Amino acid sequence: MAEASIPVDLTNPGQVFACLGLMEAAEVLLCDAEGGFDWSDETDVRFVLHAIGKENPFENVLEFLAEVEPTRWGPIGYADPPPKKDKDGGEEDIDEDDDTDETAPASAATPLELSITFPAKTGDRMALPIRFGGGNRPVVELGHWTDEAGRNNFKLYAGNRSADAIARAMLKGVRAKPRKKQQANGKSRDLKTKGIRQLWEEDRAALLAAPFDVLTPMGGSFNFDPRGAWTAIDAGYSPNKHKHAIEASPVVEFLAAWGLENARPVEFGLRQVRYATWGTVLPLVLARAALAGGVPAIPSRRFHFELDLSGKNKVVTYAQEEAQA
Repeated sequence: MAEASIPVDLTNPGQVFACLGLMEAAEVLLCDAEGGFDWSDETDVRFVLHAIGKENPFENVLEFLAEVEPTRWGPIGYADPPPKKDKDGGEEDIDEDDDTDETAPASAATPLELSITFPAKTGDRMALPIRFGGGNRPVVELGHWTDEAGRNNFKLYAGNRSADAIARAMLKGVRAKPRKKQQANGKSRDLKTKGIRQLWEEDRAALLAAPFDVLTPMGGSFNFDPRGAWTAIDAGYSPNKHKHAIEASPVVEFLAAWGLENARPVEFGLRQVRYATWGTVLPLVLARAALAGGVPAIPSRRFHFELDLSGKNKVVTYAQEEAQA
């Protein structure tokens, strides 16, 4: 089996969720994924990942994410509602709000696939799950944010933006509306924010060595990486009003969403959340349970954090380690 490790900040819950996402991805792409945290050196805490084959499993996952094209997924009978009109009579941007750079109008919605199985009673345009992969790669379905199976879906994003638009921004970046010359000449639109694809193309060695530490200005996200969170009181002004993007990691954001597809942290009070890290290599099925502290017979460290309200969105704060009994 191949083995590799990357640095991780255990007090950043998004990074821990993303480590589980790396395991989920490695299981799909390579099989027999195992992973765990090594905190033997407190100055260099690592996440260790094993998978079948000779390839670096992190490289395999990141390369896959840099190439995929996500599509939306809805239940049989679902259709997008007609686009709303703005004050000038044009189509309203469906994904442009206080904290996102997405500017796609409703008429430019991404392709929609319909299925007889669906994780919710009805389809919600802003929370439709996504699919990606295909060809000689597995097809992956993600949609923990729309889960109605009885557990908390841990959906932290809100506002007038869709899960599909967020996922595409994290994977492919966001381009500005075309200028008149670009529209006339059929040229590519200017890149406003980068995604995993651009970061991989620019410096794959840096992304491979420390994927959670390569930061870039971002607009709307799933709100898993606390480095992208802010409040006007703390910042001293509103970055949104001044069109200032905050740096965070699209790798953390997307892989955290994947990591929560089959696992959840524990919400034990009003906006109070607990998660655990495990100090030994575990197979994926046990790692899912270990995230919630459900594997007591292993070395572990537990952390808790509060979900702060920022405008219409809940955002993740940095966690504090809990004292062990």
